[in-house]
Amino acid sequence: MNKRDFLRTSAAFLLPAAGIVSRPASAATTAPALIRVGVRGGVDEEIWEVVTKVARERGLNVKPVVLSGSVSPNEGVHNGDLEANSFQHQPYLRDQNQQRGYQLVSAGDTYISPIAFYSRKFKRLADLPAGARIGIPNDPSNQTRALVVLRDQGLLDLRAGFDPFTGTASLADVTALRQKVELVEVASVVLARSLDDLAAAAIVNSFAYQAGLIATRDGIAVEKRERNPYVNIIAIRARDKEAPWTRQLVAAYQSEPVRQFIQQKYQGSVIPAF
Repeated sequence: MNKRDFLRTSAAFLLPAAGIVSRPASAATTAPALIRVGVRGGVDEEIWEVVTKVARERGLNVKPVVLSGSVSPNEGVHNGDLEANSFQHQPYLRDQNQQRGYQLVSAGDTYISPIAFYSRKFKRLADLPAGARIGIPNDPSNQTRALVVLRDQGLLDLRAGFDPFTGTASLADVTALRQKVELVEVASVVLARSLDDLAAAAIVNSFAYQAGLIATRDGIAVEKRERNPYVNIIAIRARDKEAPWTRQLVAAYQSEPVRQFIQQKYQGSVIPAF
């Protein structure tokens, strides 16, 4: 599928006036004639071009719907204007379900965009001297990811019982610093530009990529892929969890052509999670 063929949409897409009617609950197990998947532009849009081709070869008609601005892919799935979406990780979906009353679930994993620590001056976090300033994101989700990496690297301890699958962590949850370093909270969008002023910084993958940094190549510490709640997912309505088309959709994504595309296209900045 060419990008020109993608349906570029606005908020009006999700309104009843657009003429899109939700299917009744009794139709949940019936494969739709067209499976509309809400995605964001960029990485997800590019990957779903390949998924669409694989799905078509397997008899499944998939239409990626590129959403922009304030249009919510989760609202679209909740309302039945979309069959699925692919843009988020489980903690984000959990928060959306709690805040908005959605009943959306993960159908399967897609990829991880790993957060990593980068440095212009040091090759390992263990090499950081006393007093070194380490930049970490100031938003709850990405700060949690950074703190977990530091915990896994042995730089600090987090409060007993903390589980990234069920909650977030902040500086208040750091119970011990095993290296005499200073953790500095900085907005994610600024961290890549601040790297020269810090001993090291945890940079979200999208901003790192824009700065020419690739986690698996340039990172001095990278978050683990195993048992990682921040793996991106395909989200669907809970009632569609066991539908045959859902399994077919996930299988099309978790196919060898898609794996090879991700590995060759993104060279380690995006990593298949299947």
